[in-house]
Amino acid sequence: MRKRWERAGMEAMRMYTEKLMEHFRNPRNMGKIEDADGVGKVGNPVCGDVMYLYIKVKNNRIEDIKFETFGCAAAIGTSSMITELAKGKTIDEALKITNQNVAGELGGLPPIKMHCSVLAADALKAAIKDYLGKKKKEKA
Repeated sequence: MRKRWERAGMEAMRMYTEKLMEHFRNPRNMGKIEDADGVGKVGNPVCGDVMYLYIKVKNNRIEDIKFETFGCAAAIGTSSMITELAKGKTIDEALKITNQNVAGELGGLPPIKMHCSVLAADALKAAIKDYLGKKKKEKA
């Protein structure tokens, strides 16, 4: 059994860039924001990946962002990267972040794992949509 896990680890290292593996081993902004202004939850029923993204917004800028992801190395790495790309951005700037930006910043993803970058971008957009919806209700 141990040899099977070692082989799987070696395959992952060949499949992913060093930057992705660094974000997988040492994820940035991992955790939950209890009083988040916006929460995005997305998942892929085919692979089983689930991402939660939490944002705290101040003066129309993403002041804090955290994630909880249940999935493979690519899912965790892309979650970590989207938080780095979005932190400090205005809402409009953050909405422009694409899955291609995420994959590019990680040095690329294998085609079979590109869906992880899509999930990360979708989670950010879902969190922003949740935030904007709450903000709209407050004004009404």
